[in-house]
Amino acid sequence: MEAILIQHGCAEALKGEEKMSESLSSKEKSEMIAKAKSAIILCLGDKALREVVREKTAASMWLKLESLYMKKSFSNRLCLKQQMYTFKMTESRTTTKQLVDFNKILDDLENIEVKLEEKDKALLLPNSFEHFKDAILYGKDQDITLEGADLNKDQGNAKTTRLQI
Repeated sequence: MEAILIQHGCAEALKGEEKMSESLSSKEKSEMIAKAKSAIILCLGDKALREVVREKTAASMWLKLESLYMKKSFSNRLCLKQQMYTFKMTESRTTTKQLVDFNKILDDLENIEVKLEEKDKALLLPNSFEHFKDAILYGKDQDITLEGADLNKDQGNAKTTRLQI
């Protein structure tokens, strides 16, 4: 979301009107704040939008979102670690989608400054990925690909997928 605000040239509105550049006129500041607020609203899903709808400025919306979703609290760390340690594979979903979910959990942990080494991440993969664990632990430093593997049983598409661990 921050990237979108930067792209639209309104990321400075997240600082609040008082801390914005003095070279901007009052009208420019107001326009930038309104643009940032609308960009944030357009990026949010229903649940997150309900949480910030009462906020008046882009800066207050941003702070509220950070407090809700970027908590570095002990309980949030435990919850994310539990998701990581209990991650399970299901046969109804493709391997690629499940790796995306696993990497999302790892990204969420990194966002709250929980550091994991690359080889530790490989050890956390579910048992279904046992052969990948061995390749990552004992193989050379190179990408692992699933060439010609039928990753999408429903459509029968053969793809090359790179594991990003």
